[in-house]
Amino acid sequence: MTGYRAAPLPPHVRSRVLPGINGLDMHLLEAGDAAQPLILLLHGFPELAWSWRHVLPALARAGYHAVAPDQRGYGGTTGWNPDWDGDLASYRMANLARDAFGLVHALGHAQVACVVGHDFGASVAGWSALLRPDVYRSVVLMSAPFNGAPALGTTDIDIDAALSALPRPRKHYQRYYATPLANADMWQAPQGVHAFLRAYYHHKSADWPGNQPTPLAGWAAEELARMPTYYIMDLDAGMAATVAPHMPTPAQVAACRWLPEPDLAVYSGEFTRTGFQGGLNWYRCRFDARLVAEQQMHAGRTIGIPALFVAGAQDWGIHQSPGALARMHTHTFTDMGPPVLIDGAGHWVQQEQPQAVAAALLAFLGRLSA
Repeated sequence: MTGYRAAPLPPHVRSRVLPGINGLDMHLLEAGDAAQPLILLLHGFPELAWSWRHVLPALARAGYHAVAPDQRGYGGTTGWNPDWDGDLASYRMANLARDAFGLVHALGHAQVACVVGHDFGASVAGWSALLRPDVYRSVVLMSAPFNGAPALGTTDIDIDAALSALPRPRKHYQRYYATPLANADMWQAPQGVHAFLRAYYHHKSADWPGNQPTPLAGWAAEELARMPTYYIMDLDAGMAATVAPHMPTPAQVAACRWLPEPDLAVYSGEFTRTGFQGGLNWYRCRFDARLVAEQQMHAGRTIGIPALFVAGAQDWGIHQSPGALARMHTHTFTDMGPPVLIDGAGHWVQQEQPQAVAAALLAFLGRLSA
């Protein structure tokens, strides 16, 4: 399969499948001349290469070969196991970075002008920059701060008990995504996958008036509970039920220019076909002590290539890990400029404000060239 079944590709965007990449046949979208410098664009959850559809041609017009794959567990890329009992370790960050590195090699590029990652894709971009700074000349993280490898001797702080003990009992969405319930909850949502995704995307966008984020004081249950329920869920609710009350009205859907119904149908069509377990396996790896221990081999390493953080000004994701934005500048990166926060965008910044995102990327790359 090339392209997506539900909608035509934007002008000047091409689709193809490259076989034999770290065990995958990888579907990608691309724009621009393959002889030009490469920009690699990595999506998050629950998204696809499609999320870069408006950014790809803008980068190509500026003289870049812009490439966005469906990552392991998503869309038209095949070769990954969709089962709960499949090879979880294949979804660990080192292997996802190997997927990206294999794609670069298959495309015939020796270096990458910039690796850009959004949401969970920011982690893959960050690990790519950490592991192969000789290949990736710069890195842009979007919507999710990256704080490098976990420190030796540390484990993820267990917040579950404190959240469940709140007067309004809650749970962390990433813990929920790591359970065997999450895939069926979304894939078999009572409202259907299309309506579920419409509510989910709306709820985390600048279109939802409750997205007015402020920094959190610390990793404490009371502070985390200030965030919307798409991050700190009610204890007895799944994600389909969590976002259902925030389904936009038909008039709001008709007015949504950044995600019209045919564009949303690409996502709903692909996730109806594949389910969500592939992407959810990324979250499961975060809580696997063996895989975290592997990452700790790189504890203390900093990233010295030029770096930038871009996010929507109405995105709570900037603050969901308290202090992470500041730690990037003080501990993780040695050459990171001030963050670029784009007004009128929530979590889906490259879809909500693609022109502003493309302009930020090109301004960053222009400064490096100068």
